[in-house]
Amino acid sequence: MGDVAVGARSGHDGEEHRGRPVEAADPAVDSAVTSGSDSGATEDSTMTGERTGTEDGGPGDSAPKAKKPRSFWKELPILIGIALVLALLIKTFLVQAFSIPSDSMQNTLQQGDRVLVDKLTPWFGSEPERGEVVVFHDPDNWLAGEPTADPNAVQTFLSWIGLMPSAEEKDLIKRVIGVGGDTVSCEGTGPLKVNGKALNEADYVYAGNTPCSQDDQGGQFSVKVPKGFIWVMGDHRQNSRDSRYNQSDKNHGMVPVDEVVGRAIVKAWPINRWGTLPEPDTFSQVGLDDQSSASAALTVAPTGLALVGVVPVALWRRRKIAVAETR
Repeated sequence: MGDVAVGARSGHDGEEHRGRPVEAADPAVDSAVTSGSDSGATEDSTMTGERTGTEDGGPGDSAPKAKKPRSFWKELPILIGIALVLALLIKTFLVQAFSIPSDSMQNTLQQGDRVLVDKLTPWFGSEPERGEVVVFHDPDNWLAGEPTADPNAVQTFLSWIGLMPSAEEKDLIKRVIGVGGDTVSCEGTGPLKVNGKALNEADYVYAGNTPCSQDDQGGQFSVKVPKGFIWVMGDHRQNSRDSRYNQSDKNHGMVPVDEVVGRAIVKAWPINRWGTLPEPDTFSQVGLDDQSSASAALTVAPTGLALVGVVPVALWRRRKIAVAETR
């Protein structure tokens, strides 16, 4: 019977029925042939369904259709939105451009230069160090009487996203001379001294200027910088309204560290003046940190004494708990 079924599938039905009527065929054979034909029909229909689904996109289609790419003009607003968000994040947390408004930092910086300011490190607790060029908010009306820029709409938008310096922000840029705990002094024409050590400022002070100014407006001074403040001066010593000439304000000429926006790290524009703004070597000389280190030690001393007092108490409590557990 199985052979007949195979023959039916192989197309030899004529040989099986030769010489006798079809209706007289063995019912078993007929049944087998019918079963084979049904099976073949099922297979054929299945294959036909698969081919039909694949070719005609019917329900049997398992391959995903290729998505039509979004047009450029539909993607453009999304790309612009992402760019604006990134620019705002960079301006807020990483780097911001500032324009040099005056000649007070010549020749290190010229009027109209663009500098990039690192705003990231202050978020991690970093404080300004001696020799760094920093941008800071006006601490107490230092810019009184200075002309205010009137930017157009494009300049306002570009400054908002950080691609141009803001004309509305009252910011200044100077070099850090003293930090908390330092004593900074000027006598005669100089040299400028920090913690009794003379600074060699030939690399950055404007050519022809003396490190100290001989006048009765603040050019001669000896100040102690409080913790949390910095003392700043311009590199163009005879053309800079800096800490020296603001000693009558509420901070006595000091700049609160909280008002520092960040450190100027690169001269970015114009291209022919591109360059970094490193810390001058004179601020790394031996002995410059003596007084500030002593001040730091005094600051740490109360904490150290507190720790010394806590240790015996902690040991006593541990011993008391151990005794209680053994009972």
